[in-house]
Amino acid sequence: MKKQGTAIAAALLMLAAGSAFAQELRIGLQEDPDVLDPVRARTYVGRIVFTSLCDKLVDIDPKLNIVPQLATSWSWNADNTVLTMKLRGDAVFHDGTKLDAAAVKANLDRARTLPDSFRKGELGSVQNVEAPDAQTVVLTLKQPDATLLYQLTDRAGMVLSPASFDPKDANAVGRKPICSGPYKFVERVQNDRIVLEKFDQYYDAKSYHFSKITFLPIPDTTVRLQNLRSGGLDILERLNPSDAPDVKKDPNLHFSSVAGLGFQEIVFNQHNGDRAKTNPFRDQRVRQALSLSIDRDAINEVIGGGIYEPANQAFPPASPYHSDKFPVPKRDIAKARELLKQAGMTQVKAELAFGNNTTTAAIAEMMQAMAREAGIELSLRPTDYAALLTQMRGGNFEVALRGWSGRPDPDGNVYPFVTCKGALNDGQYCNPKVDELLNEARKVPDEGKRKVLYEQAEAIIQQEMPDAFLYFQPWPFAMQKKVKGFLPYPDGMIRLKGVTFAQK
Repeated sequence: MKKQGTAIAAALLMLAAGSAFAQELRIGLQEDPDVLDPVRARTYVGRIVFTSLCDKLVDIDPKLNIVPQLATSWSWNADNTVLTMKLRGDAVFHDGTKLDAAAVKANLDRARTLPDSFRKGELGSVQNVEAPDAQTVVLTLKQPDATLLYQLTDRAGMVLSPASFDPKDANAVGRKPICSGPYKFVERVQNDRIVLEKFDQYYDAKSYHFSKITFLPIPDTTVRLQNLRSGGLDILERLNPSDAPDVKKDPNLHFSSVAGLGFQEIVFNQHNGDRAKTNPFRDQRVRQALSLSIDRDAINEVIGGGIYEPANQAFPPASPYHSDKFPVPKRDIAKARELLKQAGMTQVKAELAFGNNTTTAAIAEMMQAMAREAGIELSLRPTDYAALLTQMRGGNFEVALRGWSGRPDPDGNVYPFVTCKGALNDGQYCNPKVDELLNEARKVPDEGKRKVLYEQAEAIIQQEMPDAFLYFQPWPFAMQKKVKGFLPYPDGMIRLKGVTFAQK
């Protein structure tokens, strides 16, 4: 009997172990995220991790409507300069402390004042934050801000435990982020994995069915897909479009894609550091020549599998702010050469920096070949994407490829990139008239009036070309058939509420 009891116990232990293993979800990322601090982060893949780790004040639904998350309700005063938010009373941080209005105030103040915060511009309209009671947060604005609620659906609205803020060590939060989301941080091995585990005290824990989430950065799209097929991954983001037909035919896999809010763009360094001083792209005619040398339709057909819709503005066709006044330029080598001639150049040499993944590397190589026909010789510098963003911020580039995941409000797709003090204006382009128009657009709630202001700003931007757009970014996902309940959102985030493995 003792042996039989031991055998039964061992079998139950094995079943328990198998069940626990089955509850791990493994997600393949195209890059390794940068710092895991919402205030100081700027990568798309970092936002995917944050979606499971850090709740926000508000979120969006699949149709881009703002919906409650940590805030259950909100209201404006008569002139839209005071936003009052009511918080849920059952949210707890991963360190066990209660999430209240004082914690929200501490996070918003940190995002507005930390020297290297990328959220400063997003919260630039906020004059002060008050916590009159434990469940009420009041934001008083300098002027009306039509963008603010949408900003709070992303990293600007994420709330971390104030106990994790170390005034003597700004990097402490990024090493061990303590949020209040459905999953809590376990470990990070740079360029290898990020591991989260389920937070049982989460107010909606019953809707999250995996005990462990592992994010694995795999830049090579072929290797990423092989891992999915072999069972090493359950979901991968940004499937190589050329692989979509095979994935759709595979009986063990499922393909899911949604039109996104973002874009892939070329960024020119005009005034950022010493490399800008000798950069041939300081001359707008040279910038225009490079843009005209590129066949965006060919990029879509050859690399994009027909889903990389050519772009020439910051707002995708799904946005009400998309304008037909700015058609996608057709490739024109003769005109590109003429512009170089006007600039006093017959041959241009420059370095193109880009994130080293399969898709972007292929785009860079196509651009190199196309530009050469116009007299522009581009040497290629592939690098880790998070490192590239750091280098761009420091001015270590001449021209670079950058992806942007997009924002529901149009301000998030243009203001940070082209205003004189924009948080993501790595080329340090500056035109006071553009600032004036975009600042005014932030204050105007009327959609029609805002669109006119954006078109006026875009007309200047198109001419001066601080950046040039290649395509609008779709979000193609692939997953094993056993993954059920996953719904892609236009912001490209992986939301795991209600997602399960099918029962065998």
